[in-house]
Amino acid sequence: MRPVLTPKQMRVLDTEAITAGTPIEILIGRAGAAVARAAKRMMGGLYGRTVVVITGKGNNGADGRVTARLLADQGVRVHVIDAEHMPLRLPVSDLIIDAAFGTGFRGDWSPPSTKGVPVLAVDIPSGIDGLTGLAAPDTWQATRTVTFVALKPGLLLGAGRALCGEVELVDIGINLGMGNVDINEVERGDVSQWVPQRPFDSHKWKAALYAVAGSSGMMGAANLCSASAMRAGAGIVHVASPGIVSDRSTSTEIVRRALPALGWSHEVLDDLSRFKAMVIGPGLGRDEGTVSEARRVIAGAHIPMVIDGDGLFAVAWGGEGARDIVRARAAGTVLTPHDGEYTTLLGYAPSYDRITSARRLASDTNCVCLLKGTTTIVAEPSGEVLMVANGDQRLATAGTGDVLAGIIGALLAQGVDPFHAAASGAWIHGYAASLFEANEGLIASDLVDLIPLALSHMRHVGSQD
Repeated sequence: MRPVLTPKQMRVLDTEAITAGTPIEILIGRAGAAVARAAKRMMGGLYGRTVVVITGKGNNGADGRVTARLLADQGVRVHVIDAEHMPLRLPVSDLIIDAAFGTGFRGDWSPPSTKGVPVLAVDIPSGIDGLTGLAAPDTWQATRTVTFVALKPGLLLGAGRALCGEVELVDIGINLGMGNVDINEVERGDVSQWVPQRPFDSHKWKAALYAVAGSSGMMGAANLCSASAMRAGAGIVHVASPGIVSDRSTSTEIVRRALPALGWSHEVLDDLSRFKAMVIGPGLGRDEGTVSEARRVIAGAHIPMVIDGDGLFAVAWGGEGARDIVRARAAGTVLTPHDGEYTTLLGYAPSYDRITSARRLASDTNCVCLLKGTTTIVAEPSGEVLMVANGDQRLATAGTGDVLAGIIGALLAQGVDPFHAAASGAWIHGYAASLFEANEGLIASDLVDLIPLALSHMRHVGSQD
């Protein structure tokens, strides 16, 4: 995992390092040297090169001034420009180093055009909120960002993720310490450790999954969920869809369970003894009878559960106290809302501070919350957070959420704890999309077929994330 610190946490850590005896000049010197090395790599050398360095008042600007001095000492022609007195046009150069504001950005930032010159950002591109990833309209697109000690949320969230370019994390000698890090970005090696390989003596019931999903006109959701669970390692998957006796589009390997249209919850609960986990909600429907039965299953099931789609609507249904059914569950529970479902659950939308929003839902429900987005936020009720930033716009298509629910359900069935199952599922989901051979045209069923390859690649930890 790669540690992530909020701007506030980073300021506290800086203060602690200085108090412990490391002069601020030493820290700035190390940061400036790291940026100078990155600049040299980006330009392919220093001979005959010209660099523009934009500097501000704070430590970010001080890092930039050290970088400028080091480059000038090695023969680079350097133009140092004060961020508060920007010209209408920048001098012609081979590289622009943005050391204007960093995570201390407040207010407006309207720099002149870079005219296509590569930008190297110091800590975070100026104009980006270090906590939320919100960006000022004219924020430069960085080719590369050198950040220090830990990632910042703004590098992974919102527009910040797109504007920071390639991120290089540099150690400048500040010890993160015990207990200072409660947010981390998930990497391939983490998922490889969390997701077990199937034992040689396994059998299908050791990772059995029960899914309550699908309804008239919405059987695609049930089929995507169940197929992805099989691909992600579930030994056997039973799917029950209220009022649906059979479905020809169901995969051959999936066991179809017939349920009546009404009064079906007791049949589901009586049938769970051999199953290790369940998924409830994809395509299930929102009529009052279905919602009431779904709530009985959620409250009464004794096994780990993923609640997705219409299952989340059922959790919220009934007004004040409705969420008590998940708070009181003895087994682990993963909620997987997008922004609209989050609003349904809590009565208000997630804020720009998506980490705090995910933590709020996790704490309120005593469940693991997976808040979907360009970067997925997974929060435990304790407040620990995992960020998954390997997905892209290809996942913005119908049915991919059903696939994600199936993957997480399969991981729960294999014994992965809910927090790591949710984060691993999101990572596998995003990585599978990256294996699609085209930048456009991905559909959810393509994603299902790519899961085994994603799992295989995941095991090869030595390759680049």
